[in-house]
Amino acid sequence: MPPAVGPERVYGLELAGEDDAFAAREAACAATAVEPVAPGLATARGVDADRLRTLAYTHRASRLLGRCEAAVEAARALVAAATMDRSGTVAVRARDVRGTAGVDTRRTERELGAALVDRGFAVDLDDPDHELRACFAGDTCLVGWLVAESVRDYGDRKPTDRPFFQPGSMAPLDARAFVNLAGAEPGATILDPMCGTGGTLIEAGLVGARPVGIDAQWKMVRGARENCRAYLDGAFHALRGDATALPLVDDAVDGVVFDAPYGRQSKIARHTLADLVSGALAEAGRVAPRAVVVADRSWTEAAEAAGWTVVDTFERRVHRSLTRHVHLLER
Repeated sequence: MPPAVGPERVYGLELAGEDDAFAAREAACAATAVEPVAPGLATARGVDADRLRTLAYTHRASRLLGRCEAAVEAARALVAAATMDRSGTVAVRARDVRGTAGVDTRRTERELGAALVDRGFAVDLDDPDHELRACFAGDTCLVGWLVAESVRDYGDRKPTDRPFFQPGSMAPLDARAFVNLAGAEPGATILDPMCGTGGTLIEAGLVGARPVGIDAQWKMVRGARENCRAYLDGAFHALRGDATALPLVDDAVDGVVFDAPYGRQSKIARHTLADLVSGALAEAGRVAPRAVVVADRSWTEAAEAAGWTVVDTFERRVHRSLTRHVHLLER
């Protein structure tokens, strides 16, 4: 079939992880009209390059030349036919996303490189002015100019490497995704009323938000402060308090994110688990317009009873004995 040459300002997104619906939802923090189109790939109608660099579950965004079937010949025909709005040196990078297309990526790079040379470009594999990406997945190929890549530095903040560690700490990749979904961005204030060791506070602070953490245990508050000081240059707040009676005025923050205690390991000072989560949901709705609640079970009914609208839910398998339920809430 002939290639479909994309209009201006349409982007291809290379998603991370295996849950494309979740990745697309996070990608919407940095892009508009995000739509998964193939395993590991989505399109969008607009991209904020700076915000995209902070995403956990999007690797890259490219301004599309077009979309075609997953064949080298189709991709080369697309490049030969597309309107070019740039000049200089180029490099071509091809991916068979998750191995779902069965395409020879090296051949693809040679063929598309030759097509670009025919269009007047010079190839520079070491320091090109532009990078053309051809991403194949299933029966689809997206071809476009790279415009932004996310920063993949999460391995530098592994929970076990932090000054203060407790078992069960959330991985920074997931913490980043959850704070993004809660509205973390420069100038926003993000609250975690069960902050534990401070992983969400660190990730919120690294994207430019003002993190505020509360925990019922002084040990955790002191540990969260120690961890935040190790990774954040900007201001943060961590204090002891009760998630069901927050020491904050109404509408004090822009978003709330918390990882509810898991039944088998939770240590709750004065509340049953149900009362704690229900009370925290009610208080979150008092102080913020949106929330992300992570738990080992569904708390949809409790969220609705607390006045929240459940915008979306996801089930994310961590390991054989743990599946995280992620609730996106708005009021």
